[in-house]
Amino acid sequence: MVFFKWVLSFQGALAGNRKRSGSERCNPHFNHKNKTPHSNPLVFQRSKKLRFSSMDQSPEKASSSLNDTVSRLSRYPDSRLHVPKEVQAPVKHLKFGLSIPNPNHNFLSKKLSDAKKQAFGSFKYINKDKEVVTVEEDDEDSGSWLMADAFDKLSLNHSDNDSKAYNKLLKSAERRTNKLKDSGPQVKVNEKLKKPEVVIDELFVPLTKDELAEVSYAFSAENKKKILVSHENSTIDIRGEVLQCLKPGSWLNDEVINLYLELLKERENREPKKFLKCHFFNTFFYKKLVSSKGGCNYKAVKRWTSQRKLGYCLFDCDKIFVPIHKDIHWCLAVINKKDRKFQYLDSLRGRDGKVLNALANYFVEEVRDKSGQDIDISSWEQEHVEDLPAQKNGFDCGMFMLKYIDFYSRGLSLSFGQEHMHYFRSRTAKEILRLRAD
Repeated sequence: MVFFKWVLSFQGALAGNRKRSGSERCNPHFNHKNKTPHSNPLVFQRSKKLRFSSMDQSPEKASSSLNDTVSRLSRYPDSRLHVPKEVQAPVKHLKFGLSIPNPNHNFLSKKLSDAKKQAFGSFKYINKDKEVVTVEEDDEDSGSWLMADAFDKLSLNHSDNDSKAYNKLLKSAERRTNKLKDSGPQVKVNEKLKKPEVVIDELFVPLTKDELAEVSYAFSAENKKKILVSHENSTIDIRGEVLQCLKPGSWLNDEVINLYLELLKERENREPKKFLKCHFFNTFFYKKLVSSKGGCNYKAVKRWTSQRKLGYCLFDCDKIFVPIHKDIHWCLAVINKKDRKFQYLDSLRGRDGKVLNALANYFVEEVRDKSGQDIDISSWEQEHVEDLPAQKNGFDCGMFMLKYIDFYSRGLSLSFGQEHMHYFRSRTAKEILRLRAD
């Protein structure tokens, strides 16, 4: 029905247009220049919009059309104006009162965050095993002093709250720095490292002027024929000319070496807790042990180590030191029961497997003879020690050998070198001369 009404009204509009067009042709006074824009029937037909009266529609149709329109509009969200919200947080200000408007480009804030991470990351580099520093703790500033130095590197103009926090950290760091400076030499040392450090200090104590003068006088020509020292237990007498082997550039002789080894044993007896339990063979032992063919002649030295003579069992010792003399060169061999090794030490980095084999055979025979037991040394290592101080001349081999014995008997590593030989010669002479006062 609606469609037919629409067709009828469209036809009526066309008829009206024809009438107006006919009147224009029949009227001679018609002015074409004053013609209206819609006088052209084709233009009018294109531009004119068809309208439908709501009066022609039923109430139910009008209501459903309205509901459809409302439902379509409700699918789209309401348009809202974007109003920027004020940031409720501290804002860092640059110089001249300017602030950083865009937080995504806050360069200084990023630098501050990086400094904090760097400060907290420094905790992992603190080594607690080497030294322990005792500093009084402040509850209000605890844990903040490491960050103070990192904050100090940033040239920022903080707000009032930031400035107060910064000043608080800086004052805490200054107080703790002063406490560390005042502690100075009172820094505590780990107990495990304390003993070796103290022992090493004792080994390098400089001689006084009086002690140096005494050694120099003992080396003088007027004491050449005098007996300067007599050792009762070993029946060794040291004349001035014998002691002169301790002067720089001289080779050490048997008397001085054997007397020094006696002094090392007496030192152990005085302070058994300070030194390893050791035995020190003299310079003649290895010559007796080894025959001309290089074999082991145990019978030649069997009585050297009786318990009545030594006062202890040889195989109860941690280390047994054997001086080795090769014509004009001194070396050292060690029966190291503590570490289950046979060791050979040469300051010229030489090697001699025959010496180690001879000592291995001797030790087996010694244990069997003194205890009646057979010891298994098949798992023991034969070591030519390479990580050791080496001599750089042709006359300090004897002094190197004595210092190998001295350090090993203390349970220490060989922490000395060629540069200490002059001092060790003077100190050894002083230790021998000390027997005169006794």
